[in-house]
Amino acid sequence: MYNKMHSRCGTALLLLIGGLPLAGKAQLSIAAQLRTRTEFRDGQGAPLPRSAKPAFFTSQRTRLTAGFTANRLKFGLSIQDVRVWGQDVSTINKNSTVDNNGLMIHEAWAEVRLTDTAAFHHLSFKVGRQELNYDDGRLLGNLDWLQQARRHDALLFRYNSGKWAADAGFAWSQNREAGAGTLYNNTPPGAYAGNTNGGVMYKGLQYLHVSRKNATGHVSLMALADQFPRYHVDTVELKPVRTYDPGVHSRFTAAIFTTQTFGGLSLTGNIAWQGGKYAEGAKVNGWLLSGQALYAFSPQIKAGLGADYTTGGKSGTTSRVFDPLYGTPHKFWGHMDYYYAGSTFGATGLQDYYLRFLFKPHAKWSLQADGHRFFSASDITAQNRSFGWEADLNAAFALTPVIGFEAGYSYYRSTTALATAKQVANAARSNQWAYLMINIKPSFLLK
Repeated sequence: MYNKMHSRCGTALLLLIGGLPLAGKAQLSIAAQLRTRTEFRDGQGAPLPRSAKPAFFTSQRTRLTAGFTANRLKFGLSIQDVRVWGQDVSTINKNSTVDNNGLMIHEAWAEVRLTDTAAFHHLSFKVGRQELNYDDGRLLGNLDWLQQARRHDALLFRYNSGKWAADAGFAWSQNREAGAGTLYNNTPPGAYAGNTNGGVMYKGLQYLHVSRKNATGHVSLMALADQFPRYHVDTVELKPVRTYDPGVHSRFTAAIFTTQTFGGLSLTGNIAWQGGKYAEGAKVNGWLLSGQALYAFSPQIKAGLGADYTTGGKSGTTSRVFDPLYGTPHKFWGHMDYYYAGSTFGATGLQDYYLRFLFKPHAKWSLQADGHRFFSASDITAQNRSFGWEADLNAAFALTPVIGFEAGYSYYRSTTALATAKQVANAARSNQWAYLMINIKPSFLLK
């Protein structure tokens, strides 16, 4: 399978390059990325049980990207392979297991402009596998921190007219070509979280995102609906077995986002509401509120503070748990990824109060330091609401525009309430995580 995919990917690139001379005023861009990340995990993602030993490994993303632009057409193709060093033996062959095969098409899309290129109003559609990244990436983001990142198979209609922009997106998921029916198994084998919070994949997705620029920033509105297949659980040989039924459960999310800059002061805010039903059929009525203020004391120094609040708990039979959809949680709720990052969290909701310091002493150097104080947003049985605190320190250095280095260290001081919420028995109080990342991204343009 590995060799076949290599052949197909290579053929696609050759066809793309070979067709270049046939198109007038066309251009082709080629880019590559090799990104390794060596990590020391001693309680990353959740407090480590006291009896467990720290983990140490290196993962690697290898990506080849091609872009083609011609009259009324843009085409994008991104092939990537994500592996952990040593995952494959040094003489691996075509009999390697499918579960460990990290080679895949990350993006493959075409965007067609429907209006004349000279028109002020731009109307186009974009179809295929693609990243979705809106506003600050909190609810719909490309999750580039994750080595495999996040993408969607979708159709987008796009409108742009100066200060106004609007995208309408649609996705419909199936496991395979079928002769009858549209039942969908949204829990494929392997550790493939469908959303930010470790949940299952959607059956359908529809959204409308409208934004408007103003003199100091922009404001956007988003309405999103996602659907999940209905199912019931039977017991077969004393084991629970999920059986899918016709129909879906529908969930709805509405959000307002704004970012504004007044001199050296930058303000960012989010308000989102979630209703309908979760994948398992439970009713939901949840909220997300966030705000950040960042002040530039000089071109080199910025500092600020912020707060995030997501609801949790229950009100009668209705869940108040807010799910942050398909975003980039690593940017917001601490770099150790305790909250809304792959492993399920959210039954209690979250309060996050943080301080942020940014320092850029040179064009090639940057430093970021964050301090977070976390609390549950609802009561925890026999516990107080404190989830502890986290300190994050990150440094980046650009040796050249193509070669970059990044390193970080984080420390988390946890509580018994957090161990209860994360369902970790005999959890350690002190947890830490460190990483070193090498990022090499060459590119060139043919006209």
